[in-house]
Amino acid sequence: MKDASEPSNIVSLSQRLDPSSERGGALLNNVRDIAGRRLQILINGMFEHVDDALFDLAEKAENNAAQMHYFDGMREVRKRRPMVERSFLAQVSRDLSDFAANYRGGAGGQGGSVLPIGSVELSLVADNELEESLAITSMIGKNETRLTRELFAVNQRLSVIYGGIQIEDSSNPVGPAVLSQAFRQAMRELSAEMRVKLIIYKLFDRYVLASLDELYQEINGELVRAGVLPQLRHDVARGGNAAKGGASAAPAGGETAEAAFLAEDEGAASNELLQTLRALFSARRGGGDAGRMPVGAMQMPSANELIGALSVLQSQAAINQQLPLHASNALELASEVQQLKEHLLSQIGSLRGERPSQVSTIDEDTIDLVGMLFEFILEDRNLPTEMQVLLARLQIPYLKAAILDRKLFAHRQHPARRLLDNLADAAKGWSTESDRDHRLHDKIKSIVDRLLQDFDDDLTIFERLCVELQEFQDISRRRAELAEQRVAESTRGREKLEQARRRAAREILSRIDGHTLPPLIHGILSRAWANYLVLTILRQGEESPEFRDALRFANDFIDSTKPARTLDERRALRQMLPGIERSLRRGLANVAFQESDIDRLLAQLHTYYRHQLGEAVPEAEVQAVEESTSLPIPESIQPIAESEAELDRSEPQPEPALDTPEMLLIAELKPGTWLEFLSDPEAIERAKLSWISPMSGRYLFVNRRGLKVADYAPHELASALTGGTARVLDSTALFDRAMDAIVGRLSQPATANSPATE
Repeated sequence: MKDASEPSNIVSLSQRLDPSSERGGALLNNVRDIAGRRLQILINGMFEHVDDALFDLAEKAENNAAQMHYFDGMREVRKRRPMVERSFLAQVSRDLSDFAANYRGGAGGQGGSVLPIGSVELSLVADNELEESLAITSMIGKNETRLTRELFAVNQRLSVIYGGIQIEDSSNPVGPAVLSQAFRQAMRELSAEMRVKLIIYKLFDRYVLASLDELYQEINGELVRAGVLPQLRHDVARGGNAAKGGASAAPAGGETAEAAFLAEDEGAASNELLQTLRALFSARRGGGDAGRMPVGAMQMPSANELIGALSVLQSQAAINQQLPLHASNALELASEVQQLKEHLLSQIGSLRGERPSQVSTIDEDTIDLVGMLFEFILEDRNLPTEMQVLLARLQIPYLKAAILDRKLFAHRQHPARRLLDNLADAAKGWSTESDRDHRLHDKIKSIVDRLLQDFDDDLTIFERLCVELQEFQDISRRRAELAEQRVAESTRGREKLEQARRRAAREILSRIDGHTLPPLIHGILSRAWANYLVLTILRQGEESPEFRDALRFANDFIDSTKPARTLDERRALRQMLPGIERSLRRGLANVAFQESDIDRLLAQLHTYYRHQLGEAVPEAEVQAVEESTSLPIPESIQPIAESEAELDRSEPQPEPALDTPEMLLIAELKPGTWLEFLSDPEAIERAKLSWISPMSGRYLFVNRRGLKVADYAPHELASALTGGTARVLDSTALFDRAMDAIVGRLSQPATANSPATE
């Protein structure tokens, strides 16, 4: 037994080292050396697998463009890898060096603490890097859960070294949170597409974070040998079921990183996203389960109790669903959505005989998440108000589904998720005008009714309803596509006709300009022959021999009006006349002149040409022909512009080169994009961009039945967007938009009425 006066080598939590002291500094240097050596090996090993992963992805790419993105990423990684590695290791070393100084000067740790998960998320979302944010937050949440025991020990021992200040997972300089942020900082050295960066983050998770066990074991071993809390127990309670969700191990030797990346099952992916959301909810509540009910208090409701209580509420909602729905119900529904947790606890109290004050963390997160999803639906301007009211009735069935299957929020192909996405997609194009027969409204309502009435605990109902909705949509789409095609063809035909008319008018006007022609000749050229030119352009094209022959006739016809005073001029005119007559007879017949009308017109021309040739023709007949303006013209013949000025006024005006956000947005619009048009507060129409004219550049819009709603020149559409009479609807799936909004909302400072804080 040791003498009481003998100094002890054991350092307890009550003994606090000054990190600037000789011993504290030595221990810190040991930790830095261990971390630097192990992390250098891990980061180097990770980059050895990046080439394989990107090459495998390039080989499986869906198109050449995607393939080039991966090859470009490979080249960029090879070039910048040393800088990324150096930056990462240098940042880790700085974090370890700065940590003690920050804590020493930070009054209780405020000055040096690393941003908590929620704050990290906020900064990332503010930079519009949500995908990167989710990847990092998922890695942090998953690995902090997996490494609970090892991290707890490192936290406690570092707390002794750093003067007794409490160290959390998020502020540990070698914890997953700080290491992930250091790697994110280092990734700024890499100019690569986000899809490439996300793969590298996944590999960082696989090859670096997944191997932190050994790093923590070595650090703990080193500190135990130095006498820092050698008897520390590793037992630590974690809330909910988070500790059950461990990270998968690194791939076995010979397996490429990409194969491991692609082979990761959906259960693991689901766990990552759920861990991310739980971490955000936890940060929102102020950390972990600190406020949960102490052991020995009233038992929290089980999943079966929640499902039973929800089934009762669902039955009540099914009865209410039979009542008429109006847009004014939206406010009432919004209140119901926010109060569902309270109603649920009250219903459990009725079933139990005593009302619980709260539910488990994971169930509370699920309730809040579903609540936020349906709050989003009621605020989603992508959906018409009537459709918001209909879909919001599904909150209880979807909460039941989420409790029965926690993967609902992580799997894009989950039947319940696909059904809600498909319902929202169908509802997006709905309007009273386009659904006069109520087919779409009644189909969506019937699906909502059946979920409320029939869904108990059999999740296959979502798949069955998905198939049914898809069949309905396919039939509606085929019917609409036929109408849409007719509208586009009709519009295309009108534009071709207008373009042909302007070309024909220019050709005729350019030829008769400067000539004083008899009314008969002028009338034939400007009306009958101009229409023949239009017909020839439409049938044979502007470069065809037929069009060139028609223009040659116009030249000859005008030349035939020149005085023929000499013998040679009269001989030349006689040689032209048979060809003029043949061309004119054929051309007039093509533009719907009757044979008798052609004969009468040619008889008038014969009289005119006999006079031109100097033959004896009664003066009265010559005068009648020269002054004749009454051509036997069919109704289908349209007059052309009388002058170049009039023609210029009829030409489409060139689009103003406006570099405005609206014009840039319009340039990016693709057929299939939906817009909402508001002509007045009572007339709202939703229409899909069906076709962009290659000739005029006009945008043609149709409703969900394929019928024309409007067509706009680009600058007209830009004016409508600027003036608020048009709005582009989001093409992203409802669930994806909702998840983005929820993550962004959870990342903001908590408010009094936030579901996560109630």
